[in-house]
Amino acid sequence: MSALYLVSLLGGLACAALMDYRYGLFFWAAPRRAGLVLAVGVGFFLAWDLGGIGLDIFYKGDSEFMIGAMLAPELPLEELFFLTFLCWMAMNIYLLMKRTIETRTRVAQ
Repeated sequence: MSALYLVSLLGGLACAALMDYRYGLFFWAAPRRAGLVLAVGVGFFLAWDLGGIGLDIFYKGDSEFMIGAMLAPELPLEELFFLTFLCWMAMNIYLLMKRTIETRTRVAQ
């Protein structure tokens, strides 16, 4: 077993945090709201995963790059970090694009 996937996800989370900090997007703009949005997003996707697992749609694949720790049957620990990364990056990209469009609209007027 290896922690390569988990380390990669942690690196991605660090990059999301740096991007957020650099541009003041999500947590640096409104920490409480960001924490709530992130928790709801991760909770939604975890429920989605658990529903898929319960319906025998999702399965944990074998990989030498995962540490093997499980949050639930067929739900590896790395999934929690992946979903956190997914939600954080989605909000960063959304807010960055919103800011870019607003700036371009303001300049065009």
